[in-house]
Amino acid sequence: QVQLVESGGGLVQPGGSLRLSCAASGSIVSIDAMGWYRQAPGKKRELVAHIISAGTTTYADSVKGRFTISRDNAKNTVYLEMNTLKSEDTAIYYCNADVVISLALIKRTYKYWGQGTQVTVSS
Repeated sequence: QVQLVESGGGLVQPGGSLRLSCAASGSIVSIDAMGWYRQAPGKKRELVAHIISAGTTTYADSVKGRFTISRDNAKNTVYLEMNTLKSEDTAIYYCNADVVISLALIKRTYKYWGQGTQVTVSS
């Protein structure tokens, strides 16, 4: 099967920076889109940033100019560089990937989620 493992969360002061990583492992043929989502207490999970295999990126308006998503296709890893963090960025951050696997010689795409990593922005 496929696993996504996030790392890099933690406590940071307002204005600070963090870098999240998410590595996919398992029986992977390839990975199409990868993304980062977040969920704050009492709120719905929302898309933060998204990147396709060719490198095209999409960002939520609230993080444009502050966050940068990137990926290393050779390592099946997606990153989220977060700068100028604000208290409203506090949430659990989840990575997501559309992974192509091979079942009985047939390629299928499934969406996988990581377990989440806590980001807290507070003084």
